[in-house]
Amino acid sequence: MNEQRLGVDFGRVINDGASHPGGDDTVFLSGGHAEAMRTPEVPGAMEVLTDLVERFDGKVWIVSKCGDRIQRRTLDWLDHHHLYETTGVPRGNVRFCRQRPEKALHCRELGITYFIDDRVDVLSHLRGLVPNLYLFGPQRRPIPGWVTHVPTWAAVSRELLETRRERTA
Repeated sequence: MNEQRLGVDFGRVINDGASHPGGDDTVFLSGGHAEAMRTPEVPGAMEVLTDLVERFDGKVWIVSKCGDRIQRRTLDWLDHHHLYETTGVPRGNVRFCRQRPEKALHCRELGITYFIDDRVDVLSHLRGLVPNLYLFGPQRRPIPGWVTHVPTWAAVSRELLETRRERTA
């Protein structure tokens, strides 16, 4: 499979729980439903995802680790914030797993070639499977050399859109 396919984590990559008016991402995880729906997107996420969906010919998946209750809440948030209509991510391109290492199962099945996550431990399970790994957001620990750090969606745009444009030119 030579197609380029993108996987993107949800929490703290698309959904910005840390910027919630109530404080942090525990509001999304344990607060009320209406309060969770007020959790904003990470700045720039919708705009850059829109460009990525076009660049990856619609082959973009959201892959998130959570239980049943947060899975329903995530799907509600995606609808509430009109992610599918705004970005073009196909409604059926959302996957969930119960443990972080299981993201590798989805990546293998989908043939993911690029993956964006805010956790090094998740990306470590994708080493050797997904050729292009991107560590999103601010990091408190040293960043390993086997990932590309993208602190913002503007950095994602520079790395994935401009890099892909150069490779296909």
